[in-house]
Amino acid sequence: MITRIDPGRVRPLNDAAPRTADYVLYWMQSSHRTRDNPALVYAGERADRLHLPLIVYFGLWQSYPEANLRHFRFMLEGIAEVARSLESLGIRFVLRIEEPASGVRSLAHNAAVVIVDRGYLRLQQAWYRAVAEQCRCPLIQVEGNVVVPVELASQKEEYSAATFRPKVIRHLDRFLQPVEPVSPKKSSLSLDVPTLAGETVDNLLSRITIDRTIPPSHRFRGGTTEADRRFEQFLTHRLEGYAENRNDPGGDGSSDMSPYLHFGQVSPVTLAVLAQEHGGSGTPAFLEELIVRRELAVNFVRYNEGYDSYLSIPAWAQRTLALHQADQREYGYTPDELERAATHDPYWNAAQQEMMKTGKMQGYMRMYWGKKILEWSTTPGDAYSVALHLNNKYEIDGRDPDGYAGIAWCFGKHDRPWRERPVFGMVRSMTDRGLLRKFDMAGYLKTVRGYIDSPQGV
Repeated sequence: MITRIDPGRVRPLNDAAPRTADYVLYWMQSSHRTRDNPALVYAGERADRLHLPLIVYFGLWQSYPEANLRHFRFMLEGIAEVARSLESLGIRFVLRIEEPASGVRSLAHNAAVVIVDRGYLRLQQAWYRAVAEQCRCPLIQVEGNVVVPVELASQKEEYSAATFRPKVIRHLDRFLQPVEPVSPKKSSLSLDVPTLAGETVDNLLSRITIDRTIPPSHRFRGGTTEADRRFEQFLTHRLEGYAENRNDPGGDGSSDMSPYLHFGQVSPVTLAVLAQEHGGSGTPAFLEELIVRRELAVNFVRYNEGYDSYLSIPAWAQRTLALHQADQREYGYTPDELERAATHDPYWNAAQQEMMKTGKMQGYMRMYWGKKILEWSTTPGDAYSVALHLNNKYEIDGRDPDGYAGIAWCFGKHDRPWRERPVFGMVRSMTDRGLLRKFDMAGYLKTVRGYIDSPQGV
């Protein structure tokens, strides 16, 4: 069913009055797509009502914290596709190398209204506040990177998936609706607004000063078209067995959508609707991961101010880990040894190498990986810092609510106390014996070896 933008997704960020101006401005910040993009559609509707053209702005900020060449290339591959798509719709895409909030404030001088999509991290929230305070026209936020808007799903930080699930599920009929494509009545292509949108990805990368020590992933290419191709393969070949195979490191059960969701190159609504239409026994498990678990992570980042620190984990977990901090550890490794995958554990080393080579780690191994960093580090606080640093440095979807919640889960977040044991206390532990008992770990080692040996990383 095609629908207009649900008002539950729309939130004014200031109280400025609309005014006569040259255009409506959409600040594309976290939704790098033109299809099923509620903020873009809402901006187009506002432009049509005001009889104004629509322009779209993206600020390429070379100093984005912890971002490196791997992240920038993947992101710009998606942005290049956005530029082509917007031009075909008659919309001028203003791409500039600058701090985004500054760029928006400049363009807002000639805007009747500014529309922005929503991100949840501390830096993104600071950008929105800065623009809202200084913008003399309305700044309106449209939330389109979750199925259910975060505050509507819950007004507080949820304890676990069990407490969050019923709260989000009751809204699914309302929000699992794709939005109509944008088609502005007035073209903005003739507007004289400087842009770098015609530059190639390589040229844009050559213009910015960034960390180039982490090479791009040869396994994952950015953009909505590539996300569509991969998801079609998932629907055809892997969705049916998703519930049984998603955790098997030696198999190929993942949807591989997390990098594309991180940059907003695909909508979670699109994925959920396609999975529902395809059907099959694996669909409920996939929707649980895509909606309940992913949006529980967004809830965590939204309501926990320390989401990127050890202090974000539950008090019971902090207490039990503190009580066991001095426990004897069979193995211990420095941050450098961990980063070089120089441990005694071939499965952990393979997970670290997979992440370093491809920019993505198999989901179950990501949990095992984090648990072992806790086990092998001098203090749980040190372990948390190392795990978060490595995740954000190498994962394409690092610096994401899912990543922050995933690291926190390894230390007891969204979990319950378990039987007490050394080092972990009552925090859930994972062992290599458990891996061998459940999965084809020889197959996983072979897969990772293929990534390492292949010049293309595939």
